[in-house]
Amino acid sequence: MAEATADLECRGINKDFGTFRAVNDVSFAVPPGTFFSILGPSGCGKTTLLRMAAGFLEPTSGDLLIKGRSMLNVPPNKRPVSMVFQHLALFPMMDVAANIGFGLRRRGEPREDIARKVDAVLARVGLPDVGGRRIEQLSGGQKQRIAIARCMVLEPDVLLLDEPLGALDLKLREHMKVELKQLQSEFNTTFVYITHDQSEALVMSDQIAVMNHGVFEQVGSARELYYDPKTAFVAGFVGDSNRFSGTIESIRGGKLKARTPSGFAMTGTSATDGLSKGDSVDIFVRPEAVRLAFAKTAVSKLANATTGTVDSILFNGANSRVLVRDEATKNEIDVAIPQTGEFARLKRGDKVHIGWDTDQTRCFAAVKS
Repeated sequence: MAEATADLECRGINKDFGTFRAVNDVSFAVPPGTFFSILGPSGCGKTTLLRMAAGFLEPTSGDLLIKGRSMLNVPPNKRPVSMVFQHLALFPMMDVAANIGFGLRRRGEPREDIARKVDAVLARVGLPDVGGRRIEQLSGGQKQRIAIARCMVLEPDVLLLDEPLGALDLKLREHMKVELKQLQSEFNTTFVYITHDQSEALVMSDQIAVMNHGVFEQVGSARELYYDPKTAFVAGFVGDSNRFSGTIESIRGGKLKARTPSGFAMTGTSATDGLSKGDSVDIFVRPEAVRLAFAKTAVSKLANATTGTVDSILFNGANSRVLVRDEATKNEIDVAIPQTGEFARLKRGDKVHIGWDTDQTRCFAAVKS
């Protein structure tokens, strides 16, 4: 059975602004019906890439295809894509139905067809009775859904979303993450979503591309990026991590021993090919991978065990953390507090024992500054 043509594909895309290369040799393919996110810090090139997909910018070189057809020199209004912007760009002088039907009117579709399609898409986004309302009468979440409905009524092959949750308050943003994923499943349309918020990407996406300085560092599922990062940037950017520096003393079969500047010997797994004795490495350990205990015997069998003092407690219910000043590395180590209640009375200044296993310790070739 032949493989389905990708809804969106980039082949060696480059974009230069003068002597600055904003997007550097990016290639990827998004299968039909996928929620694909491009995650990266401000200035990494993700918005430039999205604007090239929309047709607002032309690539300097390379090719961009939608449903197997090259979009080079195809204007935005002739591309089978729609775009949702951070500030939504809804028209305040029109009611909801007129906003949604705007693109259909521009196409010249009959009035009765427009009314039918608007009613149908409002029902699909869960707002069947708001067609006559003014935009200012809607909540923030309703405006988000109307912005998506206005795009989806045009039946695009790809919906491009440019940080659409950025202007929302935290509680609504958390709610809309779930709702956006549900809407994508409901329409079964390919969503290409850009964000600098790792939580948005991890929760919603089927596939995530982590972008940095114009290139894709890694493309994979949320689980792959979190548990098996391929570069130091991905390990540090996706999720929270404790970071150490060290020098390799020995290496065998993908496992190595590195010594930190304070003299602590740490064992971990190599995530970078070509490492050898004497190389400098960056070492990453997730807060939830660190075992916290009052008794030394509880961590003594772990490969990396040490003692520390509680610097501070960051209480956040089930997401509470403790910062431990480690005697061995002299680092402040972020530790996720287990949900057992054992540490409910933990306080600043308490002496504790911490440790983590070799397989939870990811080592990469040190990034030269």
